[in-house]
Amino acid sequence: TECSCDSQDRVRAEQIGKDEEKLKEFHDGGRSKYLTLLNLLLQAVFFGVACLDDVLKRVIGRKDIKFITYFRDLLFTTLAFPLSTFVFLVFWSLFHYDRSLVYPKGLDDFFPAWVNHAMHTSIFPFSLAETVLRPHNYPSKKLGLSLLGACNFAYIIRILWRYVQTGNWVYPVFASLSPLGIILFFSASYILSASLYLFGEKINHWKWGATVKPRMKKN
Repeated sequence: TECSCDSQDRVRAEQIGKDEEKLKEFHDGGRSKYLTLLNLLLQAVFFGVACLDDVLKRVIGRKDIKFITYFRDLLFTTLAFPLSTFVFLVFWSLFHYDRSLVYPKGLDDFFPAWVNHAMHTSIFPFSLAETVLRPHNYPSKKLGLSLLGACNFAYIIRILWRYVQTGNWVYPVFASLSPLGIILFFSASYILSASLYLFGEKINHWKWGATVKPRMKKN
């Protein structure tokens, strides 16, 4: 009996060791290193601001909360929509090409499929629905693309700083690239996110172009 208990304890200890090894990459360096989690936080902040904007419009009127409405639109147009669409497209493209580059199979033991889809799939239709169902006042292209570029640059610095500190890349895909390949990847990522910003602007203009400006003047 003692041998049996010792054997079970060893098996449990080995399993715990394997589980800790699988989660080491997830916890190492803080969760803020993952673009997916930053995006989820961003979406929560945006929809919180959008909800506050709707409530205050009914309580104190539109004219008195212009700053909140402006901040809501700026947050959605320059970050929330481009980032959610970027995460959706890039994650699933890499996942289906070679999932080990972004989401190793071992993570399935801790994150069920529905959690994966909640983080990487549902974010896109919600953002797309927001674009189609509500008009947004876009800033100038110079301002919008500058803010988007600044956030892209800040995240790149975060990735590189973590690599310098720990010797590990946030995502395994970077380990498979040469320095030039990493530069090209970052450059292509900004070009894609900028294209998504312009795509969102096109959708907004197509759906609301004839009505956004009159509404803004009326307010």
